[in-house]
Amino acid sequence: MPTVPHPDHPGREVTVRDFPMPPRLVEPSRAWLHTDPAARPEPPPPRRASTVMVLRDAPAGGVEVFLQTRASTMAFAPDMMVFPGGAVDPRDTGAAEVWAGPSPREWVARMPGTDEELVELFVLAAAREVFEETGVLLAVHADGTPVAEAEVDAPALVAGRAAVEARERSFTDLLAEHDLRVDTACLSVRDHWTTPECEPKRYDTWFFAARIPSGQEADADTSEAVHAGWERPADLVQRALATPGLMLPPTLANLEELSAVGSVDEALTDRGVVPEVMPWPAEVPVSEEFPDGLSMRTPWER
Repeated sequence: MPTVPHPDHPGREVTVRDFPMPPRLVEPSRAWLHTDPAARPEPPPPRRASTVMVLRDAPAGGVEVFLQTRASTMAFAPDMMVFPGGAVDPRDTGAAEVWAGPSPREWVARMPGTDEELVELFVLAAAREVFEETGVLLAVHADGTPVAEAEVDAPALVAGRAAVEARERSFTDLLAEHDLRVDTACLSVRDHWTTPECEPKRYDTWFFAARIPSGQEADADTSEAVHAGWERPADLVQRALATPGLMLPPTLANLEELSAVGSVDEALTDRGVVPEVMPWPAEVPVSEEFPDGLSMRTPWER
């Protein structure tokens, strides 16, 4: 992979990978590149968000991942394939009473640039979004016993899921009402991407992976997606490479890594400290892969 000067750090060389530019970002990116840096508008601050790769072991080896195709009406990544995820909810702070597993302090050590309060927001957002968008509840009872599918399907939690998705109540309130705890031990932090400064909607997103709890089933009952289901990562990678604009770079990058693992256990192996990745637009020679002469250039130290 090539080594180029980093646009924000004069004198620093960085190894990069060029991803195809999503079609909807071609014109904004070109305009950003052709504007004098001193005249560019201040980039919007990124919203904090979490996304989760929900995994299960595939019958023939490897893993399957639960992926969604977002509705065309969505403001961010319309019509694209994504993992379940979304922005943090400021109401999900002070989560000690609904927290099980590694402490926020332990999570801070894995997530540079955070503190215990931010960790609570990111981890709770990960569990909340999985529950909202797939019906899978990454939680245990106060005594540590798993939550059963029958409990998740009970009317009270079904109604609670709808209320949380509608932002009528917080996820932490719902957990506390049912004396449940987010099972943070089932989550593994995998990646950290921030949307490029040229984009109008930006997110500071932590990527997690989780094994679907035994006995639970994921569904597609969400207004944010038109399709959702289990797929083999290698199949998704091939589709993405053949279909420009199907996925954003972080989705493709993580699917490539998942396609190389032999089991969910391997996929959840502790990755250690995870650095932040923030791509930027770059002009490249026109080719079949880059028909508009633009790429999403990404620091590549994986």
